Amino acid sequence: MAGDERLKIKNALISVSDKSGLEELVTFLAQNNVSIFSTGGTAKFIESLGINVTRVSEITSFPEIMDGRVKTLNPLIYGGILNRSGIDDHVQKEHGMINLDLMVINLYPFEETISGSNVSEVDAIENIDIGGPSMIRASAKNFYNKAILTDPDDYESFISELQNNDCSISEETRRNLAVKAFKRTAMYDSIIHSYFSEKIDKESIPEEIPLGLKKISSLRYGENPHQKAGLYVSHKQRDSLTNAKIHQGKELSYNNFLDANTAMNCVMEFDDPACVIVKHVNPCGVAIGADIKNAYEKSFETDPESAFGGVIAVNDSVDETFASALIENQFVEVLIAPNFSKDALNVLKEKKNVRVISKKNFKKIPMPFSIQAIDGGFLVQEDDWKIIDKDNLEYVTERKPTDDQIIDLLFAWKVCKYVKSNAIIFAKNQQTIGIGAGQMSRVNSAKIASLKATAADLDTKDSVMASDGFFPFSDSIKMASDNGISCIIQPGGSIKDNEVIEEANKQNIAMVMTRMRHFRH
Repeated sequence: MAGDERLKIKNALISVSDKSGLEELVTFLAQNNVSIFSTGGTAKFIESLGINVTRVSEITSFPEIMDGRVKTLNPLIYGGILNRSGIDDHVQKEHGMINLDLMVINLYPFEETISGSNVSEVDAIENIDIGGPSMIRASAKNFYNKAILTDPDDYESFISELQNNDCSISEETRRNLAVKAFKRTAMYDSIIHSYFSEKIDKESIPEEIPLGLKKISSLRYGENPHQKAGLYVSHKQRDSLTNAKIHQGKELSYNNFLDANTAMNCVMEFDDPACVIVKHVNPCGVAIGADIKNAYEKSFETDPESAFGGVIAVNDSVDETFASALIENQFVEVLIAPNFSKDALNVLKEKKNVRVISKKNFKKIPMPFSIQAIDGGFLVQEDDWKIIDKDNLEYVTERKPTDDQIIDLLFAWKVCKYVKSNAIIFAKNQQTIGIGAGQMSRVNSAKIASLKATAADLDTKDSVMASDGFFPFSDSIKMASDNGISCIIQPGGSIKDNEVIEEANKQNIAMVMTRMRHFRH
């Protein structure tokens, strides 16, 4: 079934929406006596260059109809694309089909159309290409005998190969272009599916997930230098970390993105001026303040040692005063905010290595689901977006928290959602004063939170404690009492809940349960 190792290009069918680089390509083809066939606007463009072109309607003896919806869907076209050299030649001759060697095709701009604001469904539908994907698939299927170009970025190298090989193209090149063509149609269909499924599929965990991801940049490396990495995005180009404005500094690394994502999502949990400092994907300081400078000072106070070289997110505009205080106080890898004053940006320029990023929309928009790769597959889950307020709390101890304590409890509860489990948070006056993360036993996370508070010389007396999961034993409650903890918030649900509540009563600690946990593995 294989065709010739090299394919002489004699006839080309060209139908493109994106006309980038097209002038150079068609000029070369015409100069090398390649017959050009085309449709609609593409044909008009080629004619405007003074190049002879035969319209597809002249091949099919049928006009383009229905506002261009039907133009290439014809056996005389597909016979010219799908014929196999030495097998179908007699069929082609019998029906007067023109043998098409090269197809240059790109698709209606569906992605660009739906990314615009207030796009109607009718407009989206009219930008679903039918004939284009069909011709691309047919050409790619028949790469032994045909060549398919779908990306203007490939025109230059394609022309170069034709120039050096008597207007012929190798089978290896045709195969590579076919693989790229199939990838393009797969992506195109995935985006269309995603657009319409969002309108009808109310299930948060769908039966099938065509991701439709596109790499927008290569990263220097992944978590470690020996790992390759890239940044991919979906067709939804909403205001997000992936397209936020970088004012200065190097491109974000793989680890920078992970830390920045944690810091940004955590700080967006709060309406009042807030600051989050993240190190190795864990918050090491979180606080609400009178303004973001005050919030930062309180956040930094939690764990100054870990804050060095951290990623910082604030939920209000950065001015000169805060920018100056920050760079005088510590080294920072990344600073994220809704916006920066001109004076603030000038100050931050003094530290050229600081990556300064603004993201206009600082309201948390839950992702439809999150994905984690495992051996042989993927785990998919809903985003952990659910929140609670004081009306959702279950008061389980004799002592009840005060209104101010409830504010601190809910603050700590929001923070623990972004700390690797097992997570324990000590907090007071809407400031973290000790954070224990990522331990195999919950009591050890509590010990670390206590050690962090002691190291920072922060008083834990009358502070609150949040736990992302239930307490399997009462030992953490005893430790909380030793640290002067006055209130605890936790999910509940352990078979030892009664024992834990009894210990809290014994230690005169108020305890509330959420009946919701926040594991972050």
